[in-house]
Amino acid sequence: MTTDATPATSTPDTDLGLGPTLECVTVKVWELPVRVIHWTIFLCVVVLSITGFYIATPYVRVSLEPRFLMGWMRAIHNLAAFVFIAAIIARVIWAFTGNQWARWDQFIAVSKERRANGRDGFRYYAFMTAKPPAVLGHNALAGATYLVVFAMFIAQIITGLALLSLETEGFLASMTGWVFTVLPIPWVRFLHHLIMWLTWGFVVHHLYSAILFDTEEKTGVLSSIFTGWKRMPVDRL
Repeated sequence: MTTDATPATSTPDTDLGLGPTLECVTVKVWELPVRVIHWTIFLCVVVLSITGFYIATPYVRVSLEPRFLMGWMRAIHNLAAFVFIAAIIARVIWAFTGNQWARWDQFIAVSKERRANGRDGFRYYAFMTAKPPAVLGHNALAGATYLVVFAMFIAQIITGLALLSLETEGFLASMTGWVFTVLPIPWVRFLHHLIMWLTWGFVVHHLYSAILFDTEEKTGVLSSIFTGWKRMPVDRL
């Protein structure tokens, strides 16, 4: 395994809770594209949620022509949606071209090692063990969760494009018209709205997990999504 790592000062057991005093290194885990895509998706989710909620239930009354504000909300929502789609496509591409912590096998546990790591992750989340699984990137259980989230994102994109096709004709309508043969329009709207709330539920859990692991391991989980670097004992690389 190759890593982009630099030596760090030896860290005592009281800092990491991982046994006797260990030599640690800082490792470049999250590449710049991964970090840019991560924050692009997050910002898009914020913008899409605010504008989408307004489109469904207008919560601002203005003295201007109401259609003017609604038009802006729809325009911003559609723009953010296409940026979101581009970010998802970029992340899928990077799952086949990025480093070892960004690749697709971090989300699908195809190896025995990753499956064992997933069991360790479950035991940790279930309070059956005090130590989190030893990984530099995502543990296998977290990876599987992100796979589900990406499936939700794809469903959100499909339902969103289908709803947009109701206002347009041509290519988009021909590509997404099948959606309404599976679900009626009200149910497509409901699913699109439901996924928004499920996404925010994941955001809350994601932040909690990041804080939990950062507190337990003190390896820079929170700062790594800004800098890309994490700190780990040598024997865990």
